[in-house]
Amino acid sequence: MVLPSLTEKYRHKIKTADELKRIIGPRPRAKKVIMCHGVFDVVHPGHLRHLLYAKSKADVLVISITADIHISKGQYRPHVPQDLRALNLAAFEIVDFVLIDRNATPIQNIALLQPDFFAKGYEYTATGVPPKTQEEIVALQEYGGELIFTPGDIVYSSTKLIDLAPPSIRNEKLLTFMEGQGLTFDSLRSALEKLGRFRVHVVGDTIVDSHTQTAMIGGHAKTPTMSVLYERRDDYIGGAAIVAEHLRAAGAQVVFSTVLGNDAFKDFVLDGLKSHGIDCRAIIDHTRPTTSKNAIVAGGYRLLKLDTLDNRSISDEILERLAATVRAEKSDAVVFSDFRHGIFNRRTIPQLISAIPQGVFKVADSQVASRWGNITEFKDFDLITPNEREARFALGDQDSGVRPLASALYDSARCKTLILKLGERGVLTCRSADHESLDSYIVVDSATLGKLATGSDSVATILGSIAAACECELDGNVPVTPVNVIRKIDGIEREANYNERISN
Repeated sequence: MVLPSLTEKYRHKIKTADELKRIIGPRPRAKKVIMCHGVFDVVHPGHLRHLLYAKSKADVLVISITADIHISKGQYRPHVPQDLRALNLAAFEIVDFVLIDRNATPIQNIALLQPDFFAKGYEYTATGVPPKTQEEIVALQEYGGELIFTPGDIVYSSTKLIDLAPPSIRNEKLLTFMEGQGLTFDSLRSALEKLGRFRVHVVGDTIVDSHTQTAMIGGHAKTPTMSVLYERRDDYIGGAAIVAEHLRAAGAQVVFSTVLGNDAFKDFVLDGLKSHGIDCRAIIDHTRPTTSKNAIVAGGYRLLKLDTLDNRSISDEILERLAATVRAEKSDAVVFSDFRHGIFNRRTIPQLISAIPQGVFKVADSQVASRWGNITEFKDFDLITPNEREARFALGDQDSGVRPLASALYDSARCKTLILKLGERGVLTCRSADHESLDSYIVVDSATLGKLATGSDSVATILGSIAAACECELDGNVPVTPVNVIRKIDGIEREANYNERISN
């Protein structure tokens, strides 16, 4: 089905700078043109007052908005991505055209378009003319344009409004994103049908995640010791092994290379992977345990986590055996799933990368929660998927907004596609040398297969995000299947259609 949306009615107003130059023509013009510029993250009454006044001074109102990459008002700004901001403004009857300015300032487009007037809010004169406004005045004077200040009787701050109560626009972001990429819900379902065509080799650390369920008894009177009653323990295959299980559940043929200890958890892992149809090429290291993490839970709260692990680097012998497996395995994609429990480190990564056969799609999935790890050590990969914390650690950057952060990491890692995971805020995908980004609301498995199946970063981003949402709704490490993802897609589509029932 075609995405139901009224936004197509207004999308024709959104133009490039070159298109606008042809439309409005050179000076002098029969119809006067006035231009406004800003972020317009959340359009408020002050903005509307500004635009109404500007429109009263000319025949054609052009709004220029700052592109996402140049916004630095906060780490997660803009709250509304540029395509949706442009559509919001285009929907106003008084607005004739909207331009997404991909330059850091409006100076270049002022010189190119030569509007008759350039409108600024009155607040820009409250403490004298700022340097940036002075640059705009100079650009206008060079061809005879005029600066107009609009009334300042209503002044609001988008930043303060967003900080007060951030609007929930998850579905709006997704729908706008899909429309911009020419995607429909049916095209997402179609992509899912193609995921089973591929063979994927996963390499990484296995973790056994355990939940020990207890009931609170009380505390000791003489010592700060909590007392709990043991009820049961649930063990789950985790780490890189659950990545392999997700891929298999999606339909791919999966080979999994890992290192296990010679203990009971080894058998638990091998039996579990075999039951899911995964070809496990485990190397047994008698000098270390199988990594396990046991969370003590009482009343739904995690009281304590007990880890059994050895994070020292694997030996040269094991490294060579892993590299030989990577070198010999014929696959469509290799996924290095890095949890920094011995397999991946500065010493081993170059040899493992050099073992990847030519022409194989290369993915690096960083999952370093509380240890040292650097995603930029995986150079020249087709896809990398760090989270924000890992990105900031890799670049030594705790201050930049997520868009410049993603751009810097993209350049440093020299990857083809970067999907930066932002937790509940969604993901940011960087996919070209000019740092073109895609916003969406990821787990590496569906993103990898989505990219292989369609060649589309957009499809990979959406399917990965939806699969991640499905996983978050499940207790413990449970493989996400295409059925789970389709059910979630159906639910999103129903919401997009105002809960109208959609036939299958």
